[in-house]
Amino acid sequence: MWGDIAIAFLLSFITSFVMVPYTIKLAKKVGAIDYPSDRRVNKKPIPRIGGIAVIIGFIVASIYLIITMNIEGTLNLDAENYKMKLLGFLLGIIILTAFSLTDDIKDIKPWKKLVGQVLAAVIIFSFGIRIDTINEINIHPVISFILTVGWIVGITNAINLIDGLDGLSSGISLISCISLLIIFATNASPLISVVLITALAGAISGFLPFNINPAKTFIGDVGAQFLGFCLATISILGVAKTVTLVVLIAPILVLALPIFDTLFAIIRRVVKGKSLKAVFQADKGHLHHRLMKKGYSQRQAVAILYGASATLGMFAVILIDNGIWKALSFALIVVAIVAIGYKELVNFKTEEIKSIKQKRKHKNSQDKNEE
Repeated sequence: MWGDIAIAFLLSFITSFVMVPYTIKLAKKVGAIDYPSDRRVNKKPIPRIGGIAVIIGFIVASIYLIITMNIEGTLNLDAENYKMKLLGFLLGIIILTAFSLTDDIKDIKPWKKLVGQVLAAVIIFSFGIRIDTINEINIHPVISFILTVGWIVGITNAINLIDGLDGLSSGISLISCISLLIIFATNASPLISVVLITALAGAISGFLPFNINPAKTFIGDVGAQFLGFCLATISILGVAKTVTLVVLIAPILVLALPIFDTLFAIIRRVVKGKSLKAVFQADKGHLHHRLMKKGYSQRQAVAILYGASATLGMFAVILIDNGIWKALSFALIVVAIVAIGYKELVNFKTEEIKSIKQKRKHKNSQDKNEE
């Protein structure tokens, strides 16, 4: 099993890494360029369909592993109707990619993007990947449909909306993959979910060196929506056999940062009286923007959010493996450390700002004297 996992990671990593330069050339050719604007932080035009490399890396590694493992007998595609489920997953990816790639090139309306997301999620449900059992209690098909489609569309948008700084959405998605991999591997989850989440982690890792500040390319809507869609779908596959309430909560905790950032964004825009259309458009009120307004650089803001995401992921792992009390004690220790560190950091930032102001004042006085 671990050999297959290593192959899944390495093959997707190499494929994604090699494909990124080609996506940069393609972006320039089709005009998929992210130009600086009031609600963007980039200072120069950046290609924005790097996510295609992640998609290719994931699909190549997944198909190779699924075929070879099925031939070897380590993965039975006839069990749990996996053939249909994987076919539905692939169709969902194709439909979502068609809509999101068009958006990256032509900027389509938000409701059209939503149609693509819902359509892809409905296909996932129709092909058998669904939330239909909790604590061994079967859920009514209508409720199952709402939960499944709502979860997939929600996480797809959550990852997309948090994609506001270099390396943010891809890094948080990678951390989420690692957290889910640990949960799947230690809780007798289906092997297929372990392979898929590993392939996704490898594909993101191959892309990330080109996306860390200063970014050479952006992941784009095509990549960010793909990441959210895959995380949501694979998390359903991973907990399908062990859907206790605690295990079901785990993916929510792992993805809590983008989930709550999106919820607050929607509430913020509704309170301000914006239209339903505007609710799904980007603004500068997200967590990463607020951190930058407080004086943090792009890299510092991203590092803080990486830390928060990793902490939530570890909380989920401890909760499932060791129970609520150890998870809560871990959370309290982290909060205490962060509180102490934040106080010192604020003092440091204040002194740094004072030093910069004094240097500017001194420079201005020198310039006046020279005049």
